[in-house]
Formats: sequence, C-alpha cells, structure tokens
Amino acid sequence: MPEAQTYAGGCHCGRIRYEVTTALEPVMSCNCSICSKRGSLLTFVQADQFKPFAGSDADLTEYQFNKHAIRHLFCPVCGILSYAKGVAPDGKAMVAINVRCLDDLDVSALEITAIDGRSM
Repeated sequence: MPEAQTYAGGCHCGRIRYEVTTALEPVMSCNCSICSKRGSLLTFVQADQFKPFAGSDADLTEYQFNKHAIRHLFCPVCGILSYAKGVAPDGKAMVAINVRCLDDLDVSALEITAIDGRSM
C-alpha cells in the first residue's frame, strides 16, 4: 500500500485552495451521471485529512441530487468541482477529492478502479 502524502490542490481560478493527506488508494472512476459528465477521478478521505487554506465551503455553490448524500461543491467563478463532502457508511464525515485538481500529479501514473455508481 502506498504511503500517505500531503498534496495541495484547488479549483482552476485559485479561489479555493486546500491540502489533503492521502495515499491516493483507491482512485475511482465512477460512472454515475454527475461523475461521468464531470470526468472526475475520486479518492475519499476522512474530514480531518482535508485542510482548506484559501476560500471555504461558503465560497462555493452546492449541488445535490438523487439521495442528497453528497454535497457537490463547485467554484462559482471557474465552475470546477475540486471536492465534495458527505458521510461515510460508518457515519464519519468524509471528503471526496477530485484528484485531477491536485497540483503536479501525473494522473496517468495512477491505478484507477472503475466504480458502478450508476447502479447504486
């Protein structure tokens, strides 16, 4: 298993910036309606592994759909969704990181796991 590292990331215009500590395992490609249209590659972390340092959730626009289980948060300036928030099955707060929004990360080097979110 890869070792956890701290990555910086954020939206395209820089209004939202954060650090996240993750081993980037797994990285998922979900086929649900929003992920497939957005082209996200996701990894999930516990809330305490996510540290915003520019902007906040209040600076983002929220979108929910289907079961309203995940708060899809995107920048109202550039439109990028660099993370989303929700609750894991164990009841703990979690953050879904769009790894495509992490700085200087070669996504072609990642092992991607396909997830059938469309059927969930």
